[in-house]
Amino acid sequence: MNDLIDAATLPDAAEASLDQREDRICRQLLARGRLKDADFIRAGRLHEESGGSLISLMTRIGLVSERDVAEASAEVFDLPLLLSKDFPENPPAVQISTRFLKQQHVCPLGETEERIELLVADPADNYPVEAIRMATGREVVVKVGVRSEIDDLIERYFGTGRSAMGTIVEDLGDGSETRDEDDVEHLRDLASEAPVIRLVNLIIQRAVEQRTSDIHIEPFENRLKVRYRIDGVLEEAESPPANLTAAVISRIKIMAKLNIAERRLPQDGRIMIRVQGKELDLRVSTVPTSHGESVVMRILDRESIVFDFKKLGFTDQFLASFMKVLEQPHGILLVTGPTGSGKTTTLYTALSQLNTPDVKIITVEDPVEYQLEGVNQIQAKPQIGLDFAHALRSIVRQDPDIIMIGEMRDLETAKIAIQSALTGHMVLSTLHTNNAAGGVTRLLDMGVEDYLLTSTVNGILAQRLVRRLEPAHAERYEPSPEVIEEFGLRKFQPEGTIYLYRAVPSALTPTGYLGRTTIMEFLVVSEPIRRMVMKHADTNAIEEEARRLGMRTMYEDGLVKAMQGVTTIEEVLRVTQEN
Repeated sequence: MNDLIDAATLPDAAEASLDQREDRICRQLLARGRLKDADFIRAGRLHEESGGSLISLMTRIGLVSERDVAEASAEVFDLPLLLSKDFPENPPAVQISTRFLKQQHVCPLGETEERIELLVADPADNYPVEAIRMATGREVVVKVGVRSEIDDLIERYFGTGRSAMGTIVEDLGDGSETRDEDDVEHLRDLASEAPVIRLVNLIIQRAVEQRTSDIHIEPFENRLKVRYRIDGVLEEAESPPANLTAAVISRIKIMAKLNIAERRLPQDGRIMIRVQGKELDLRVSTVPTSHGESVVMRILDRESIVFDFKKLGFTDQFLASFMKVLEQPHGILLVTGPTGSGKTTTLYTALSQLNTPDVKIITVEDPVEYQLEGVNQIQAKPQIGLDFAHALRSIVRQDPDIIMIGEMRDLETAKIAIQSALTGHMVLSTLHTNNAAGGVTRLLDMGVEDYLLTSTVNGILAQRLVRRLEPAHAERYEPSPEVIEEFGLRKFQPEGTIYLYRAVPSALTPTGYLGRTTIMEFLVVSEPIRRMVMKHADTNAIEEEARRLGMRTMYEDGLVKAMQGVTTIEEVLRVTQEN
């Protein structure tokens, strides 16, 4: 039977129909926005020269992701899509050439006397299905999978159990252990070897597939740990062996144009890379630890970012008061929160709203995360003396209408920002505080005079990011009276049955969460708040007064969104840490 499948050939008549089926998948990818017109035309030209499968060519050169192809194929042919978590634990007893399975990227999942269940990467190609049907004399039931996951499954079922990473590591052999890690030239040679390049590319590719925001590569005494931050939560991933630590980190440093010989000092760099059809900007940070250099790569996907307040989580009532402050001709608007809470995205969204031909906008940032058309963006470089304060002094002489400062880090920066606001500029900036009222006391603690603060700061927004429920599978339930009482939910819904939601894992997401949204509070610096600031009231007193005037806290905003099915109570508690 194995010989029959290995010897099977694709009839000429089937080749034309294969092109037609691939064309349907391409149209679906274009319609879903997963494939650009220009990329499709470019792939068509390459396909004319090289032949073979157009879909395989596009995934190989990174124009589309394997996951996108699998989803589009399943839709076009109305077939079920299976992901790795859905695969059976044990292999079927059917005997098919492993070489054939690997060549065609298909894998049997189960069998009966009448049929074989077959997982395929490319349902447009009938050849492997027909070959298995002829060889076994049984009906073949086709299901669609992601190519790399199918390859891993074949290895697990019929090979040595190695993953894709394990295969690459084996290709490197044992020679890497004997290399002198203090010899820079040896390290450079090792980092330039094809298996190490494939290894690092695989780590980045898997991160993109899982919607990762940050990749953490951390060396320890006996292992190298790779972790992905997905929707704000770190999850451990498959890692290369510890003996490849120096090679992997050197490869990343070469990609980021960093000095691979310098391992005693922190370094920052940048990688521009195309992965699975996406143009990615990776911000690379290295710091020396006791067991080697720890690397974090922040992934900025320029194509997926949408500067839309509604999509960020701004409700209608909240947005109205925020826009009223944002559209004032001068003053300061602050966004506060810890690192990774979406402050910069909120500021960029605000700038995109204000960015019209009749205004001049200048920003000073560290780093410049996204390029905004029509906005003059300055990259701060403290090592050459271009810090926020020095850049701000020059910015004011450039006659801007709106100024955005990446962060108010010190009194000098705050004073220049206040001076700019007093002279008729609108200033946007961020602070690191836990809540909106804390922004007032933080500025006072920095040394800003109370009368200057009250005359310039118009509003302070505080925010956190919570994981968003995947709506198709989220489970609605009625909470107990004790839970309703504990969280005070009746305040938000005086009448009717109150419902909350819980995350349910699905084929789309193993956690039941998909993406993130913002919970926030907005402190408008009104006259009563100004009077309290002049009296140097503490954070709690200012927040209490703001709530009396109608401010909804982050915690309360999170509870409302939990009742609406946007997120869960557990997520709100995780990020607000309220009891």
